[in-house]
Amino acid sequence: MDHLIRNIVKGILALLLFVVVTGAQMGQSQTIRDKNNSTIARIDSDGTVRNSNNSTIAHINSNGDIRDSSNRLLGTVSSDGTVRNSNNSYIGKIESDGTVRNRNNSYVGKVYQDGTVRNSNNSTIGYAKDVPVRYAAIYFFFDLI
Repeated sequence: MDHLIRNIVKGILALLLFVVVTGAQMGQSQTIRDKNNSTIARIDSDGTVRNSNNSTIAHINSNGDIRDSSNRLLGTVSSDGTVRNSNNSYIGKIESDGTVRNRNNSYVGKVYQDGTVRNSNNSTIGYAKDVPVRYAAIYFFFDLI
């Protein structure tokens, strides 16, 4: 019985933490910057991607669909990080540690926990602090947005 109660309490605490973190980010846009730290895009909490002129260029739905401003499907990213283009062809993978691989499983770069984005030569190509790793990887490494 104690084990069951402990698991219930852990579940409630996890849910509360999720609500607090999500609530703190609601309504905020997250900024994507180039290697010179200039803003190149923003991603709103609802998945809307805006360019530096604040024009909507894409939307990433909660189910992983990536659509342009006309709602045309550009590709998808699944919960396991698999990335497919609009023809449903496999084009790469985003691993849980932020490592990005292309369709040939070659290393193309990584999105680090601090938001730094580096290419396969370990050169910094941008920053995406507080941006979900999958969104940053899609933006920098896959030609979908």
